[in-house]
Amino acid sequence: MQTHDQVLIALRQIIRAIDLHSKKLERESGLTGPQLLIMQIIHEEGPVTSGVLARSVSLSQATVTTILDRLEKKTYLTRERDSKDKRKVWINLSDTGKQVLKSAPALLQESFVKSFGEMKEWEQSLLLSSLQRIASMMQASDLDASPVLDSSEERLVNVEESK
Repeated sequence: MQTHDQVLIALRQIIRAIDLHSKKLERESGLTGPQLLIMQIIHEEGPVTSGVLARSVSLSQATVTTILDRLEKKTYLTRERDSKDKRKVWINLSDTGKQVLKSAPALLQESFVKSFGEMKEWEQSLLLSSLQRIASMMQASDLDASPVLDSSEERLVNVEESK
């Protein structure tokens, strides 16, 4: 088997692992990876604005707003206008959201981060540069992406944004 075939197989295995975990997460908690990540940040930071969330997860404001709309529809969060600056909207987890967050399984990247952290620094740098090169070869290096390994939310949001 040629090396390029082995690289493509490894990429497909990564994509498949992300997809399977995304489906498991959604089945067990009713949340996508980005939704869970956003809920975790709101829980850790307390009341936050959507702009802060967007920067925290490295997604566009429009993508975060779409995710927040879905979470609000499920009554997992609340939005409240600032009393002094009406342009600011503070986002909080609801009691229902806190309960869902407690019972949600871990994100796939949590085990990845642990394993990655156990690697030597030179191995981490080599892996990062290789992945960045692959992203560039696939014309993907400029795409909007958060540090969350998930497939469902990104597909849905990107389809909606292109309409």
